[in-house]
Formats: sequence, C-alpha cells, structure tokens
Amino acid sequence: MKIIDPIIKTILDTDVYKFYIQQAIFHRYYNVRVKAEFYCRSKDFIGCYIKEIYQEIKMMEFLYLKNEELNYISKFNCFKKDYKNWLKKFRYNPKLIKIYNYNNQLKISIKGLWLEVVMWETPLLAVISEIVHRNRSPKILPNKAIIFLQEKLYNFYKKTKKLDMSRFKLIEFGTRRRFSKKVQELIILTLKKSFPWFIGTSNYHFARKFNLPPIGTNSHEWFQAHQQISPILANSQRVALQVWLEEYYNQYSIALTDCINMDAFLKDFGKKFACQYNGLRHDSGDPLKWGEKAILHYKKLGINPKNKTLIFSDNLTLDKTLNIYKKFGHLTNVIFGIGTHLSCDIPNINPLNIIIKLIECNGKPVAKISDSPGKTICKDQSFIQTLHKAYNLPIIN
Repeated sequence: MKIIDPIIKTILDTDVYKFYIQQAIFHRYYNVRVKAEFYCRSKDFIGCYIKEIYQEIKMMEFLYLKNEELNYISKFNCFKKDYKNWLKKFRYNPKLIKIYNYNNQLKISIKGLWLEVVMWETPLLAVISEIVHRNRSPKILPNKAIIFLQEKLYNFYKKTKKLDMSRFKLIEFGTRRRFSKKVQELIILTLKKSFPWFIGTSNYHFARKFNLPPIGTNSHEWFQAHQQISPILANSQRVALQVWLEEYYNQYSIALTDCINMDAFLKDFGKKFACQYNGLRHDSGDPLKWGEKAILHYKKLGINPKNKTLIFSDNLTLDKTLNIYKKFGHLTNVIFGIGTHLSCDIPNINPLNIIIKLIECNGKPVAKISDSPGKTICKDQSFIQTLHKAYNLPIIN
C-alpha cells in the first residue's frame, strides 16, 4: 500500500516529556547508548502491517523543527539555547530501527545514542496504533468517538452534580495509543470546549494548535537508564532524582514512582526530594493504596500533602477518576491523565496495549518492575535478581 500522506507530520506530534528528557540527556549523557524494544501486551498479531509501518518510519527522517515550532517551544524557559540550537539539526534516523515479522508478531528494536532513541517511542507507537486500526476498522469515522465521548461527559456531569469539583483536573494523555491523529484532535477540541476541568494535553503539537498548556513529567526510561549510569545500583533512583532536579529544579518536578515499586521509591524519596519535587505520578498498581502511601509519606516527613500534587495515569476512565477524587480530592492536589480511554475509546474497538521500553543501557541490562504483576520488563533474569537484592525486594517469578 502506497502511503502519500504521513501520519507524523511534525516533530511536535509527541509527548512533551520527550523533549525534557532529551535536553537532560544532551547536557549530561550525550554519549550514552541504549536499546529499546517494542512489546504488545494485548498479544495482537500485527506483524502483517510491517510494510506500512516501515514506510511511515522512513518518512519520519524528513521531519525537522521548523522556525515557528522553535519559536513556540522557546516560550518555555526550561529549554536552553545550546539544546535548541542542536534540536534544529536533529533528524530521526530510521537506521536505528530493526523491524520484522515473527510468526505474525511485530518485532521492533531501537538501538543507538540515547539522545536519538528517546524520541522514537511516542510517535512510533502512534503510527503502529493508527495503521492497525485503519486496517481493522476502515469504516469507523472520527465522529463516532466524539459521540461516545459526549455520552460519557453527560453521564459524568450527572454523577458530579452534587460534588465539589473545584479541585478536579484532567489532562489528555492519549498520543501513543490513539485510534488516529484525527480522533485525538477532535477529542482534545471537544474537551476544551465542553469540559471545564480540562487543563491541557501531553501532546506538544495539539497544545500549540489549540493554545493549551503542554503538560508532562518524566518517564520510566529516565530511572531505568540510571541503573547502569549510577556507579552503585542501590543509589540509582536517588541519582536519577537528583540529576533531574539539577536540570529543571522545581519545573516539571513530578516524579514517577514505579520503575521498581512504590515502597522502594519512597525509601529513596526522603525529605529533601519530597520538599523539592512538586509531587508524584501513579502508573501501576492499586491507585487508592498508592495514594494512601504517598499522603502518609508526606505526613511522616512533616509535609502538608495539600501543598503537593498526585497525578494518576494508569489505565484511567472518567468513572475511575471519580472514585480516586472522592478519596483524595480534599487531601491533596489531584490531576488525572487519561490516555487510551479518550483517544481510542470507540464502541466495538479494542485498543492495542503497546509499549516501547528500554532493555539496555551502555550494553548492560536495565529493568522496569512496577507495582502491577506481569509488567516486569527485562531481558536478563540475573539482573532482576540483582536489582531485587539491591533494593531488598522479595524474589518472585
């Protein structure tokens, strides 16, 4: 199939935090090399779409940061002049990617300088998701997603009519598993027009287009890479937290807690970090138990949780946000990041559960364990055991 119109048309069509991480890498880890791999947790057999996916990958090498786009990101004080000058020259390099069909399963690895590999994850996942859905469901029009969203919003308004919603905030997090770029665009536009608690999107392109705040944090890969960057494995989370502060101080200082697990994270998240970081992000495990642990941790450190922010972002729906808000909305600042259940929530459509994660840094294994069983990612079982010992975790299969 010949593709004329590429899915990714701008370098800004990605998650905001990718630029934050890339700048930190540029300043501190310019020569660090990594390897990342694609995983399809939903076990969909999508290897048959490999040719279309590769065509899109090839077209991405022609993307570059246009002057008006550079002027846009220059409004945000976090980006330094040296990084912006380098970013103008940045190009996606398809040679970093190996892609093949193995028994109809899609296999992808990305290997090279972390500085370059970091930018592939979000747009590549968005490409895969859109290609699969347009082949499987060619008759689905974007307005079907909007009609369903309006039904959900109507039901949400009914359920919240008697609630104090003054502290409720929603961010759109849907780029990487969207049904299509057009669906995501219309979802964001609908939320901006008709959802009073909508505060922004994690997609730079749509934030610019619709004059919305671009909102992002950091990611698992930041903590994963430090497992091999840090001289001492047991100090890797503290090193990752400290270096991020040195790069951004109190900007974008929401820490992701589940690269190993919440308990291991909190042991490293002492009063100094807890005071300097604006808050924490939940991305696996029971959100209510996680929130209780976070608030208790702040209280033990003598910090008022009302001065901190908890961002919830794990497989959320609007209904799930209400349960969490009722529990914590009066105790702390809560923000909800909803992705797939906005950008790919269409009746009779099954979203892909796809991810791209680091598996190596400087030729050595790294791992993501998380707070949810079955989400562990690592190619080296012995490193998992080493990581468990370093953080005094129980050894499990």
